[in-house]
Order: sequence, then C-alpha cells, then structure tokens
Amino acid sequence: MKTYKILIALACASLVYTSCTDLDEVTYGQLSPTTYYQNETEALSSVVGVYSLLGNLHSAGGDGWRFTEYGTDEFFCPGKASGGWYDQGVDEVMTHNCTSSNGRMVTAWNTIFKEIGAANAVLESLEASPNADDLTAMIAEVRALRAFGYMRAMDFWGNVPIFTDARVESTNLPSTNTRAEVYQFVVDEFTAAAADLPSVTTVDRDAYYPRLTKESVYTALAEVYLNSEIYSGTADYSSCLEMCNNVISTNAFSLQSSVGDCFLSSNENNSEVITAISVDPAKGVGGNQFILYAQPALDQQKYGLGFGPANGYCFDDTALERYEDGDDRLLLLEYGPQYYLDGVTPLADSKGVQLNLITLVEPTRMAIADNEGYKVLKYSPVGATFTSYNADNDYVVDRYANVLLMKAEALTRLGQDATTALSLVNQIRERSNCVALTSLTLDDIDKERARELIWEGKRRADMIRFGTYFTSTWFYKQNVEDPVADAWRGLYPIPDIQITNNPNLVQNPGY
Repeated sequence: MKTYKILIALACASLVYTSCTDLDEVTYGQLSPTTYYQNETEALSSVVGVYSLLGNLHSAGGDGWRFTEYGTDEFFCPGKASGGWYDQGVDEVMTHNCTSSNGRMVTAWNTIFKEIGAANAVLESLEASPNADDLTAMIAEVRALRAFGYMRAMDFWGNVPIFTDARVESTNLPSTNTRAEVYQFVVDEFTAAAADLPSVTTVDRDAYYPRLTKESVYTALAEVYLNSEIYSGTADYSSCLEMCNNVISTNAFSLQSSVGDCFLSSNENNSEVITAISVDPAKGVGGNQFILYAQPALDQQKYGLGFGPANGYCFDDTALERYEDGDDRLLLLEYGPQYYLDGVTPLADSKGVQLNLITLVEPTRMAIADNEGYKVLKYSPVGATFTSYNADNDYVVDRYANVLLMKAEALTRLGQDATTALSLVNQIRERSNCVALTSLTLDDIDKERARELIWEGKRRADMIRFGTYFTSTWFYKQNVEDPVADAWRGLYPIPDIQITNNPNLVQNPGY
C-alpha cells in the first residue's frame, strides 16, 4: 500500500504555483506566505508537486529520461514496418546528429526547466513563510530537488542559466552560465541541502519514504563528482569516494537477493533503493509506463495485462553479449524464443507462431520487423496494480549497487586499495551468479556498470566518461568519433526556440 503522507498530499494538492518553461516568460508564484505554509503539512502539499515534476524526468515516456539513454549502445527506438515509432528527431539523437531545432530536445528542455521553475517558486514561498524557521529541512528538500533538475540540465547542455528566482522578468532575462559554474552550483546546493536533511538512520523509513534523505543527496553528489572532469574540467574522485563512504557507513543499505527485487511494485522497504519517486495511479498520482513503451504486444497475454504493450524501446547484441551465461540479470531481459511465466509454454500469436525476439538487422532503422530488438523488463508487472496502462511500480532513481560501483571506480581511478575495489565489483557480480573477477580494470567497471544498470539512466554519462561514447560503434552509430575533436557531441544543442525567446543564451560549440 502506498498511503504515505507525501502521496496523500500530492493527490489532494493543486499545483498553485506557476513555473517557467521558456526563459522569456514572465511568471509569478501565486502563493502568499502570509496566508499559506502555516505548518509543515501545508508546505508539503506544494513540495510534493516538485517531486511529481521530478518524476516526469524519470518516466518511460518522458524525454528527461530518454535523453539519458538515447545515443548510447543499449537503448534504441526504431520505426516499425507495421507502422509507428519512427521519429526523425529521435533518430538524430541516436545517431549523434542532433540539431538545435530537434523537437524532442525542446521537450526535454521544457520538462527539466519546468521542474526547476517549480522548485524556485515553492522555495521562495517556503523561505518567506512566517514559519520558515520550522521548515529548514523542507527548504533543504526543495533545494535538493532543484539541484536534481540542474544536474540533468548540466549533463545534457552544460552551459545553461543558473536562475533561482520564482519569476523571470522580460526586461532582465537570464544569461548563460558555463558548465563549470553550473557544476559548482549543483555541488553547493546539494552540499547545503545534505546538511539540513535527515539521515535515513534517523527517520521512520516507512513513514518518510520516498522523501529525500542525506543519503539520497550523497549518492547524487557521488555521481556528480564521478563526472567532475567532464563537467568542470577537473577530476574529483576523492570527493566521489567520500560521498560513497557517507552512504556505506550508515549500514542502512544492502543489496537485494536479485536486481529484479528493486523494481517490484512493493519496494517501499527495499534495502537497496536509496532514492525513488512514488507513483500511485489508482489515486491519480503518476504512473509507471515502462511496460507500455518497451514490451512486445504478446506480453499482454504473458502477464494478463488489460492493454497491449506498444513494442517500442529495444536493444541488440551489443548490450546482450556483455552478459555471461548464467548471469541472473539475463532474467530481466527478453530475447530469443519467448514463453509464458512457466518457462515451458510458448508465447504464440493467434496463428500459433511463437514470438522469437532477434537482434536488429533492418539497416535503415525505419522499418524493423516486430520481433527485431530485445527488451528490458525493468519494472516487473508481476504483482503490480494497473490503472489503464499505468503500473504502480515506483521509479528507482538510485540504488546501493550504483554506490558500490562508483566507489570501486573512484578507487581504481585514484590508484588506491585495489583489493577493496575488486571486492565491491565482485559483490555485484556474485549477487547475479557471475564468476568473481581476479583483477580489475576500468574497462571491467565500464562493462559491469552497463550490465548492472541497463536502462537506469546512467549509460550516456558513463560512456562519455569512459570515452566509449565516441570511440565505439553500434547499430545506430557506425562512425568512430574522436574524443577530442568530437567532444562537442557530448553536449546537446540549446534548442533554437530558447535562443529566439532569450537572446542572452549562447549556443553550445559545434551547433
């Protein structure tokens, strides 16, 4: 059951603030601090609205999440010969040919800055409340939520405006900040928020879930520091290591018996999940649509769904061949001949033809057969409650496995404690019934992260950090790029419409 205070507040709240999605808009927060936010419950009713918008950044159908996977070797969305799914804008991104007029890019920008704008409006009202002294932790919560938005904007576009007011004045439009400046802002905001947020060790985890804790922010900071050289020009693996140790030292988290246990409908007390976004479509609070977007239509029969999945997202042999035989994580992937849950009865169409998922072969990317492309069953429909095509599996933002892998990478890059780094990676491998490694390289870590975190929004940043985003080729990317000369492709272009609306913005190099 998901009858937690934050969900109840979200179901009851109206989003009484406005937020800027275009930087030339003049928008005004509608909250009056003298008549509102008299107590924590009133304040929470608007804070959860920001959580909801952060959830949009992680939803299967949202370009806030898809752009963390587009352009990588593990996530494709080709057009189907039977009709549908081909999108030139998506194709541009997946082939590393994104343009500044790309419509999907406009959607991603609006999604992210809507969350940031909402956080700005709520934060202003919280800080102006006559009871602000009693809302210190909640103010920190909203600062962290805003930092999550800027973290994504920094990763995608790098050079964006740092804007913290609740409204944009048409006569004083914000100017572009450098990626290094945005990086420092994100670090400072997360650090300040962590100081005032409660630790997972001091709250009732049942009652407090899924709100941010110190450990949520430490995990996000570890990821920011892990990519510090990309974002700021200066590596900071020591700080990444410190943040990972902050999480590990609580002894509050542990690996589940299987990766799949992290993505079930009932994961509120999950020992591995550090940060999550709650949904409860039965109460009108969001919904998880990964099944709708990714799975083949015949999964309707396999799982007894009330709708036919749309057979969209997929991957191919590039990712599948990273897994060794017997790896339990293969149970989350759908490839080859398909069966019902008993593992024996063939999953067949009305003509009795068994579904056999094969790798991508159609070269134009515009008309693949319905059985081309493998599937990731990230969020299990088993035990989930559906409202239409919306499942009630909470979105997992970060989990303990990622902390262990980040610590292993930081140690390896620092040339420190190779024994501990190897042990951390082997914890992940042994959990999935893989043979323990006897030595560890950065390439091993890159591949282990790809196996463990497939479709969790980490791959694009990982590939850029390891250089494989440029030097490798796969189905959608057939050309080797130069990590130096083509480094500009590691940033997306600022949408033209945003520059038209706000001439103070500066386009990224290469576009």
